Amino acid sequence: MSSSDFGQAANLHSEAESIRHQCIEFLHYVKVFIFRYLEPSKVENDGMLHPYEELEAQLPSLLVEELHGLTMHIGHLCELPSSVLAAFTIQHQAKVFPPSWHLLHLHLDINWLVLEILHVLGEKMMRQVVYANHFINLTGENLTSISLFETHCGNLVSDLISLSINKYIKVRPSEALTSHHYPCMCIKELWILLIQLLDHRNKGSHTECFWNLVNKTLKNIFQRPSSSERMSSSETTQCKDPLSFSWWIITHLASLCQFDRNGNLDEKKQKESNWKFVEELLKKSTDAQTGVLEEHLRMHLQCCLTLCSFWDLNLSIVTILWDYYSKNLNSCFTVPWLGLKGLANISKTSLSMLELVKSCCCEQQIPALYKSSNSYFIFLSILARMMKEEAENGGVHPWKQIKGRIYSKFHRRRMQELTEVGLQNFFNLFLMLAIVAETEDIVSRVLDLLDFLTPSSITVSQRALIWRGHFAFLLIYVEKNMDISVLAEKLSNAFREKAKEFLVTKNDYTQKQNLWTLLSTYIDGVQEVFETSCYLSLSEEKLLNDGFSMLLPACRGAELSMVLNFLQVVLARLRSVHKRVSQGLQLGNTAPDAQLPLVAKEHHLAVASALWRNFFPYLKSQRMSQTPPSPQLADTAAGFTLLALDIPSKALSDLQPQPILSMMQLFGWDDMVWPQLVSRYLSHLIQNSALCEAFSSMGYTSYEALTVRSWFRCILQMFIDQPTGMLAKTDAERTVGKAYMEQLTEMTRLIFKLSEVENILSKAHVEESVFKQDPKNALVQFIKAVGRTYSGLQTLPEKSAMVAKTLEYLGDVLKYVKPYLKAKGPPEGLQLTYWIIGCLVKFWAPILATSKAQQLLFRIVDCLLLPHSVLQQDKELPVALLSAIQESLPLYLQGLSFICCQSQTQGAYLNQLLGSIIQQYFGRFLPSSPTVLGAGQHPMVTALCSSITASQMLRLRKTTLHVINENYMQFKGNAPPPRLASVLAFILEVLQRTQSTELCDINLVLPAVLKCLVLVNELQVKKISTDIVQYMVEDCQAGSGGECATQLTSVFRQFIQEYTAVYDHRVFSILETVAVLDQTLVTSLIPTITQSLKDSEHKQGLGRNAAQREAYKRLLSYLAEAGQNEIQKLENETG
Repeated sequence: MSSSDFGQAANLHSEAESIRHQCIEFLHYVKVFIFRYLEPSKVENDGMLHPYEELEAQLPSLLVEELHGLTMHIGHLCELPSSVLAAFTIQHQAKVFPPSWHLLHLHLDINWLVLEILHVLGEKMMRQVVYANHFINLTGENLTSISLFETHCGNLVSDLISLSINKYIKVRPSEALTSHHYPCMCIKELWILLIQLLDHRNKGSHTECFWNLVNKTLKNIFQRPSSSERMSSSETTQCKDPLSFSWWIITHLASLCQFDRNGNLDEKKQKESNWKFVEELLKKSTDAQTGVLEEHLRMHLQCCLTLCSFWDLNLSIVTILWDYYSKNLNSCFTVPWLGLKGLANISKTSLSMLELVKSCCCEQQIPALYKSSNSYFIFLSILARMMKEEAENGGVHPWKQIKGRIYSKFHRRRMQELTEVGLQNFFNLFLMLAIVAETEDIVSRVLDLLDFLTPSSITVSQRALIWRGHFAFLLIYVEKNMDISVLAEKLSNAFREKAKEFLVTKNDYTQKQNLWTLLSTYIDGVQEVFETSCYLSLSEEKLLNDGFSMLLPACRGAELSMVLNFLQVVLARLRSVHKRVSQGLQLGNTAPDAQLPLVAKEHHLAVASALWRNFFPYLKSQRMSQTPPSPQLADTAAGFTLLALDIPSKALSDLQPQPILSMMQLFGWDDMVWPQLVSRYLSHLIQNSALCEAFSSMGYTSYEALTVRSWFRCILQMFIDQPTGMLAKTDAERTVGKAYMEQLTEMTRLIFKLSEVENILSKAHVEESVFKQDPKNALVQFIKAVGRTYSGLQTLPEKSAMVAKTLEYLGDVLKYVKPYLKAKGPPEGLQLTYWIIGCLVKFWAPILATSKAQQLLFRIVDCLLLPHSVLQQDKELPVALLSAIQESLPLYLQGLSFICCQSQTQGAYLNQLLGSIIQQYFGRFLPSSPTVLGAGQHPMVTALCSSITASQMLRLRKTTLHVINENYMQFKGNAPPPRLASVLAFILEVLQRTQSTELCDINLVLPAVLKCLVLVNELQVKKISTDIVQYMVEDCQAGSGGECATQLTSVFRQFIQEYTAVYDHRVFSILETVAVLDQTLVTSLIPTITQSLKDSEHKQGLGRNAAQREAYKRLLSYLAEAGQNEIQKLENETG
């Protein structure tokens, strides 16, 4: 808008506002003048009046005539041009308004001021009728101040309603309560002013009340005029749905009646109702001939419910509605365009059914009900409001007035006609009534009515609905703290029969599904009762009958899961409530309900007894099932254990006298129970302080040790249910179920918090990061910690006690791994077995060396390392088994070597065992040729080269080399043993990696190596043998003499004596090589060589052997002065 356009608009606004202001000011002046100065005419005795008084006496009549003229001039609001009426859409926040806006509001001002002036005129004239004499004389029509007021008021109401009709055209039924009937706030104010004025006049009996005037106008809307009649102003706008419009306008107008004369909202204000007219509307809404759709009926009842909050209650409304709904109980009351929201709500559980009904009994957001409820529920809300408010106001309870009408609609034929939806509506009605009225009377009548239904006449879904309805009534009993025994027994007996049918039904899948529908309904219902009951003191135990003992064995998969979930909830709820009640008893109770805890405790004992009797036998029977049990079995068993802790007296007789100990032995410490069950079960209980205290109080000190034992077993058996034919190795998370790995991790975390374990870890200085490792590594860390702790003990009693405790931790460890060994798999299981027990042998070697533990050691060797299959040399071991042994063998060898050093009583036998193990596996892991021998690949290299004590290393080295010498380096005549190069490569690798030469090396290996150099021509053997000799000679030389050097000289002396006669050139060649390395060594051997040479010549009997002597001289040439002297001696002999 340009500045000139804006300026022109501002001028028009200013001019129009000025005209409006002048008009209003004038009418206000007239009103004030009448109020201040006008008095009824007084006729003097002589009948003479002053000219002014005469004019004053004519003023009321003339005023009525002028006001009539004014109303005729301005006409009806709804007849204003559309361009003017469009000004209603202009927001009041604007500062510049068009002339049409001022003209429209001037019409409103004039309409109201005419009424005000006529009212003030009537008040000043002492309620005398003022006639418009001049108008009457001219037209012959009667015109008075009262008739003008009533006519104008009626026209104004009609006009305002016409404006509302225009507004209603755009209103959806779902938005009726949130869409106002006035186009702008000025209209709202005008309605309020009208209501206040007409109510004020009605109190003085001047005129009819506001509602009568509205009702007349609305009735006119219902009546279509004939073509010969002139349409009234209110009919200029046609209303397509006068019934819905009437509900809408009345509801909104009723809300305006809450304002006081100052325009403030006053909800406590005494309000006149319009029930009579509303009753007529309600009859039209529920008239079958009218055929009102659900989408409109919802809105009508929303309005009715809203009016109930404004006006005094009226039972006639309920009567009209019940007459309609009693005939339509089978209806779904849906609105198609609302989709799923509009569908009939068949409640899935008894609690949801009750919650839905309870929502009808409390304050609600009425506008939201259109989409969240159907018209039937809105009717229930109206009925509930009537029941509650009338009852609160005292007097006769409204239920007594209407129960006859409600009950009379239900008889045998009617009950049998009810569909599933009808039954749902039936229950919704009586549940609501049971909440707000006489619960027991209503429930009793409902049970009688349901007896009209024969089993053959109702479907499975209807039966399930009836059971849910029963449980909903039970929940009401519980909330009202009423005993449930009668209703509970009726339900539980029906459940028992269906559970029995479920047990005996084998192959009929459909029948089983139908029965499960009912049984699951019962389970859900019982769970809701237990979760709702505050003290479990209302005979809840009646719901836990022996039907469950028949049901559980017949359940599979999801069915069993549901029952066990339910059982866990009941166990937890019983324990929680029992603890709360017991604490109340301990604290003392002086309240009026002081007996409640005692009564509740009796019921708790009954519930506990029912749980043990009807559920636990099945649980016990499943702990050793053929397949891994579900996690819920462990959870439930833990729940029973804690129940035995809280209420020990009611546990079964075969668990007495110490039920918690019996439970732990059954589910936590029994080696035959699935590890998945044990780990989950113990994880619930390990950190339970009350359980620990209970075991301490009964003097049972093995609680923690047996729990650690179970942990050992759970980890060792983590692959127990894996197929044995798996070829590819995968991570534990893939191979073992992820859930079980998580469970083991949690169990490990809890085990490490046991006081015994914490004490061991603390003494061994194990870091907390161990807790975060995976369970296998954590177990190894614990094994190491136990070994370190034992090694740190000083006194014999301490050590003896520690050995006993350690053996208690282990239990029959070989029994745990027997399934792997028997099945020769899976590979992961075998690897885990050999690794963990290998760690035991290595890190618990000091413990296994004791007399108490040696038998376990011997069993480990027999079962894992020297079983019968290994001793059969011609029989190949499975690849998975051989691989597992190869990876873990160093652990066993190192541990056994330590034990051999320590044991005093069984030393010889242990040495023999160690030798047998080396003999059996050295060849199995020896490659065919040294070219494929990787660094550290042979497990015995790893064992010999790891960081172990000198005595351990020496014992293992000596035994290993002895076995090699005896079994792998013996020549058959001059024929070398098989895989000789690989054996020599093994020896060389040990020497190189240990970087030392021991006495046993020289005694056991060197002679055989020298023999290889003499007798074997294979280059690879010669090369490796030469390297070994070189390494030994150099190492002994570095040692600067000593025992090794002496022994080295002795070995070479023997070698010279044995082979010089036949292999003189080879011997001299070898000695030449040695001379380069250690001249002193060979120099010391000169006498022996010379003597061997002479002995050889003597044996040959041919005199001096020139070739031998030349070869010998060549060797001597390497030996400096001593060599030259010996050459000189030999030449002198020659000469």
